[in-house]
Amino acid sequence: MSRDVSLVLADPAGRLLGALPPFTVETPWWQEVAEVVAGAGIDVTVLRLLHGDRPAPPGGHVTYLAVTSATPAGLIPVEAALERHPRRAPYAEFGGPEASLAWAAGALDRIGLSGTTARQQRTWNLSAIWRFDDPAGTPVAWLKQVPPFFAHEAAVLRSVDAVSPGLVPYPMAVGEQGRMLLAHVPGEDRYGAGPALCADVVNAFHPVQRHFAGRVEELRAAGVPDLSLDGILRVAEPHLGVIPGLAKLLDDLPRRLAEVEGCGLPDTLVHGDLHPGNVRTGDDGSLTIVDWADSAIGNPAFDALRLCDDAGVLAGWAALWPDGDALRAVELLRPVAALRAAVVYAGFLEKIEPAEWPYHADDVPAALREAAGSGSVS
Repeated sequence: MSRDVSLVLADPAGRLLGALPPFTVETPWWQEVAEVVAGAGIDVTVLRLLHGDRPAPPGGHVTYLAVTSATPAGLIPVEAALERHPRRAPYAEFGGPEASLAWAAGALDRIGLSGTTARQQRTWNLSAIWRFDDPAGTPVAWLKQVPPFFAHEAAVLRSVDAVSPGLVPYPMAVGEQGRMLLAHVPGEDRYGAGPALCADVVNAFHPVQRHFAGRVEELRAAGVPDLSLDGILRVAEPHLGVIPGLAKLLDDLPRRLAEVEGCGLPDTLVHGDLHPGNVRTGDDGSLTIVDWADSAIGNPAFDALRLCDDAGVLAGWAALWPDGDALRAVELLRPVAALRAAVVYAGFLEKIEPAEWPYHADDVPAALREAAGSGSVS
């Protein structure tokens, strides 16, 4: 699957110029813009999604707003609303990327990494990501900028690095408006990796979760949120009549959560999206866990559920929590994890501008259906 792209261009002052002729990129995921930048034929910075020809990614024909200082010939006349929106991320506004890149370049200069080239990789409502290459073309650092509701990620990276150096990308600098400059981690992202890698992740992350099991107040003081189901009834209400089993699951939720409490696992730092694609391994045997934006304080079984459903891996994970009934907690929390995901996605929709809703609009009912489908476990 590929993606057809239209770029609506504006100059740095925000004056509409027109649109480039459509072109095709191989990566179908709308937030990935490295190929879009490369395919434009001129120097551009993608600001944000304007619209797509389908309700949600991937694929289709996608239109973005991009900024350029060039004056290309042959632009297609186009109309586009360029006014500000109160829920727009700073990096999606005119001048936003330039300010963030200037901050990152200054931080790199201060640590002796001058002469780097910034290459845009991703932009959407959850993050903007740029890679910095040295003069030889070798990646040395990454700029990640997140919206206010993920502002705790930098504090989490620093906290985890203090407990287990190397387990997370090293935060070289942290700035305002959700900016982080992270050291490059050599290796490959492990999407699709099997049980062996998942077992390694369990063993690598467990000391961190053990450490913070008695220190959740430190996490709260650093701005890390509690994993919460607040608002689940409001989120689920429009779907109660169309998703079988959802109402029954919600009615049973207090009993289920009380039984989870009885399983005896402590609250601790939860990664929140601990799947193999958020794990990077190197030729030297290193293992790094990335993307901590969804981190929270909660039951460690949520991470076990997200990581792997292999019985052997789960048994190994449970053995690291011998003071409680960890496997029982996993089974009880299966539908709760999906309910919590629905709350998170609904929160995204409330905090981002409407043009970005296609990224998450289908996620709420999908998570509720998953919850109802696994709710027979008791």
